[in-house]
Amino acid sequence: MTTVHEQMRSSIQETLLEHLDFSREIPDGEMFEQIDREVLREAREREIPLAERRRLRTEIFASIRRLDILQELVDDPTVTEIMVNGTDHIFIERAGRLERYEASFSSKKKLGDVIQQIVARCNRVVNEASPIVDARLENGSRVNIVLDPVALNGPVITIRRFPEHPITMERLIAFGSITQYLADYLSVLVRAGYNIFISGGTGSGKTTFLNALSDSIPADERVITIEDNAELQIRHVPNLVRMEARNANVEGCKEISIRDLIRSSLRMRPDRIIVGEVRGSEAIDMVQAMNTGHDGSMSTGHANSARDMLARLETMILMGMDLPLPAIRGQLASGIDVIVHLGRLRDRTRKLLEISEITGEVDPVTGRIEVRRLFRFAETGVEEDGRVRGMFIREEELQNEGKLQTAGLVLPAWPG
Repeated sequence: MTTVHEQMRSSIQETLLEHLDFSREIPDGEMFEQIDREVLREAREREIPLAERRRLRTEIFASIRRLDILQELVDDPTVTEIMVNGTDHIFIERAGRLERYEASFSSKKKLGDVIQQIVARCNRVVNEASPIVDARLENGSRVNIVLDPVALNGPVITIRRFPEHPITMERLIAFGSITQYLADYLSVLVRAGYNIFISGGTGSGKTTFLNALSDSIPADERVITIEDNAELQIRHVPNLVRMEARNANVEGCKEISIRDLIRSSLRMRPDRIIVGEVRGSEAIDMVQAMNTGHDGSMSTGHANSARDMLARLETMILMGMDLPLPAIRGQLASGIDVIVHLGRLRDRTRKLLEISEITGEVDPVTGRIEVRRLFRFAETGVEEDGRVRGMFIREEELQNEGKLQTAGLVLPAWPG
């Protein structure tokens, strides 16, 4: 049922759209002046409290110039995920919990306008011929859009909002995601040039952790980042090259894939290559880059454990190249040094669950790559507030210390 507020907003907005001159660029200040004029005109006809006028002003501006009802959520730092399932069903994630958002789009056309506004800013296209697209907002939030008829209940928008300021390793320690010792341990491995893969499920914080881990990269190196949508925020490296994949579109722009960018990056004299996430045939190019002298390269991938990450990488490589399985396993064993596995516990907190070393050897009997678990998180109980209590246990010592010795670095002593 339409409320009085929604009726006023719709009436003012329609009047504005009839009189605005869209043949020229209208500055935000002028837009606000015209909105204020119409709100005041409406206020003369019926009593509207000052707080209501301000709300109308903000909502109408967001509807015309920004993301309509989503703008308030995008601006809210406590909201980490926004899920739009058609015009009337909007859900958000706040503090790790899902909740229903009461507002809804005024029409399917308005939702479509917001979608086109999002993709246009990223120079991307989404329509019935190409109904799926990945994009990003101006604040760096990741956006996935699926249109009908692929999405049966109407256009679907999923927005993953990232913090305005990158989450550092210090903040992850404060959150309890990792201990100071393990942060120092991984920092030494990064500086020594170990190739590190970060694995985990959806929402486990892989990109956030990769970003925090990259703070340990020496500032005098040349680093190339390659992503589907630019999300990494490496700010301390002056010699940084950032590249983003591009989808093909109806205007004739050819697709530029992650594979294309990795191959191109090898000719750009990188010290390290960081791929935001591998999820397909680009895995072979990433592993080959790790095997061709680009020590300290890093990437992320979806998996349920360190060993599962290796199995998934085998499958991804087979998607891109017809190689015998022993040859693939040999490439993986020699290319990846360490896998860091993350997860979400049942209390919704994100946690480092496992650090494993890839020894570089393949078991001659089973044919499987040998994995040595260095550290793991073990649950010890549950607090009164429902939070999972636990501790990190050391299981093995790092076997391959060659890169440490070359870099002249030493791992911190285990405090336990």
